[in-house]
Amino acid sequence: QVQLVESGGGLVQAGGSLRLSCAASGSIFSINRMGWYRQAPGKQRDMVATITNTDNTNYGDSVKGRFTISRDNAKNTVYLQMDSLKPEDTAVYYCNANILRRGSLFWGDYWGQGTQVTVSS
Repeated sequence: QVQLVESGGGLVQAGGSLRLSCAASGSIFSINRMGWYRQAPGKQRDMVATITNTDNTNYGDSVKGRFTISRDNAKNTVYLQMDSLKPEDTAVYYCNANILRRGSLFWGDYWGQGTQVTVSS
């Protein structure tokens, strides 16, 4: 069993900052890519940022220069530092990880339960 648990969401004023965390736990042998996605009401889920196990990063166009993704491999944890937040950043943020479970031959994609981020104007 593998679990991803997010924390750090909340309500913030425009221009403010939040830091999201996501810890993976369970029967984990290795983690490749980790990332954050978000979904606003009535919209599709979009990629916010991803990071590989060699720290290669990728960002969605709307967050470049404002958000920073990082990870702590020893803790199986990925972070998202969100600065200069805008009302349009309001969404449920989901953690994602590509994980090889112990004893498994196949990599699988796992998702967290989501954490709400609300930015007021």
